[in-house]
Amino acid sequence: MTAPAALAPVQQAVYGRLTGDPALMALITGVFDYVPEAVAFDYVTIGEATEIPDNRHGGFGRQTTLTLHVWTKYRGHARGQRIAARIVELLDHQALTIAGLHHVATRFEFSQTLTDPEPPGDIRHIPMRFRIITEQE
Repeated sequence: MTAPAALAPVQQAVYGRLTGDPALMALITGVFDYVPEAVAFDYVTIGEATEIPDNRHGGFGRQTTLTLHVWTKYRGHARGQRIAARIVELLDHQALTIAGLHHVATRFEFSQTLTDPEPPGDIRHIPMRFRIITEQE
């Protein structure tokens, strides 16, 4: 027996936590896995993920890393940083309800402020990564 894959249920739990927060949703136009063409800035995308086994004697688990991306056209990084800070408040060391899995921990790993170099260079981007540890129920 092995632990069930965690990628999809973890992504669903994070999406639900983010979209269920009125304070975050007041700052952005949405949280997307795929961004429709006409979406206005500021928004968050759910990006890249990895999953590795985190088994122990007598049990199965997973460590999932999930990268979220904050996108804004605000001049400077202040707005993006405010959005990123709210995301950290919602996820770092906070319990998640993950379908079919027991949540052990969520840890914020890093974020970085970037400016899109493509002309006109007015897009600000903050990738942020979280590690979500789960166990088989």
